[in-house]
Amino acid sequence: MPKSLPLLDVSGELCCVPAAARALTEAEALEVALRLKALADPVRVRMLSLVIAAAPVGMRNLDLAGVLGLSDATVSHHLGQLQRAGLLTRTPSGREAHYTVARAALAAIARVIDPSCC
Repeated sequence: MPKSLPLLDVSGELCCVPAAARALTEAEALEVALRLKALADPVRVRMLSLVIAAAPVGMRNLDLAGVLGLSDATVSHHLGQLQRAGLLTRTPSGREAHYTVARAALAAIARVIDPSCC
């Protein structure tokens, strides 16, 4: 059975330096790993790409369920994982919600992995 990563609040801004600048601390590496773990699912990667493509408006959870052919409960679970990782923002709209990408969080991950990026 794979080792589970600890549950930490990673909804704040990712504030690590590029990996090429210096070795990441254990805490910094964990912070990056938790965000990457949220992306380690093909459904979530696809969801993220759909939300990015719908920028700046974003997408509703029910729209994502229809496009992906998944139940609303399954989509809500995956959206929650991406939101808790700080990769999506949620704006309530009545009984539904609109999700938009947290571009700063994606850019921060890119900077950590590829220092020549961004």
